[in-house]
Amino acid sequence: MTFQAYLDAVEKKTGLTPRQLIEIAHEKGFDENTKATPIVEWLAADYGLGRGHAMAMVHVITKGPQISDKHVGTDGTHSDPSNTLWLDGAATNPAG
Repeated sequence: MTFQAYLDAVEKKTGLTPRQLIEIAHEKGFDENTKATPIVEWLAADYGLGRGHAMAMVHVITKGPQISDKHVGTDGTHSDPSNTLWLDGAATNPAG
């Protein structure tokens, strides 16, 4: 599953775009200095997200939409077509 597919699945499960969840996370005080555990616990408690989907959100909450180039255009399970993730909803993604 690509990193983007994880984010698209989060949107489907929660009804919120990744960007909306990032905004809520920031309102709760989560930022680039927050460890993964409290974010994962919040996403599980409030939205029922499992660890994999929550960890994808941890990345964009703490690091933003950029991912490593090592995941772009590879044959691996997390291969993405771009090093920038789309956070504004699957329906508006120009790549998909």
